[in-house]
Amino acid sequence: MSKLRLGVLVSGGGSNLQSIIDHCNSGYLPAEVVIVISSKEGVYALERAKRHNIPSFVVNPKTFPTKTAYEDEMIRLLNSFKVDLIVLAGFLRVLSPHFVNTFQGKIMNIHPSLIPAFCGEGYYGEKVHKAVLDYGVKITGVTVHFVDEGADTGPIILQRAVPVLDNDTPETLAERVLQEEHKIYPEAIKLYALGRLQVQGRSVKIIKGEEH
Repeated sequence: MSKLRLGVLVSGGGSNLQSIIDHCNSGYLPAEVVIVISSKEGVYALERAKRHNIPSFVVNPKTFPTKTAYEDEMIRLLNSFKVDLIVLAGFLRVLSPHFVNTFQGKIMNIHPSLIPAFCGEGYYGEKVHKAVLDYGVKITGVTVHFVDEGADTGPIILQRAVPVLDNDTPETLAERVLQEEHKIYPEAIKLYALGRLQVQGRSVKIIKGEEH
């Protein structure tokens, strides 16, 4: 079975990128990261890619005249590396319908809450965890979903609950949620690689199959 070719889009430290690389290297994931694209210079995710000899590129939206021109450059790079699945790992740009339609059903994202709670425009990073604590909910979690034309609105693949503790701060909650992210994202990518995900409208069915 040939390995799934992953393109990972990042904007920051890249801890989910590292988790995916580690799960590829351990043999858990029948996949390999073939390209990393960052929307920012100098982020630690680029260092992680370099350490594992993965080709990495900075495609900064500020250096392009239009969003379409910016996304066309990413599309060109991803196609040149024959990417099978695009994985957003802390990528802080909302992708346009132009980009999403180019890779229909082939883009995954992870979000640090139980969608549809605490998601959409403006909800990212620690802002999510602060909103969770401010609202006083008892359970938050992690969602992996396919990307559609909205912000955090695509079909949900997997979710995992994380309890909110009385003494939590945005930082302590973020740390526990991140630990779950590092487990659930490789799981979702593996299901995709094994052809076990079937999208039916808003719903993603997980087809029973042999673990490889």
